[in-house]
Amino acid sequence: MEYALTEHARKRCIKRKIRLEWVAAAVAHPSRTENDEDDSTLVHALLAIPERNFRVLRVIYNETADPVVVVTAYFDDGATDL
Repeated sequence: MEYALTEHARKRCIKRKIRLEWVAAAVAHPSRTENDEDDSTLVHALLAIPERNFRVLRVIYNETADPVVVVTAYFDDGATDL
């Protein structure tokens, strides 16, 4: 799936040492997706990352844009049920 990153997402990925291939994998093949509680245009894609001891990467993107636009990404230590 094609996607674009906001400048905020790009900076957060660099700061948090999140590889862009992990973001792409989460968007294209998430283990689970969740709707955003506050914004119906946003989707949360979750994927365990083996290179990070299977920590769960949460990628939040706007699904109404074409291509979809990633607004942020972070490791969600509270999400463990994948």
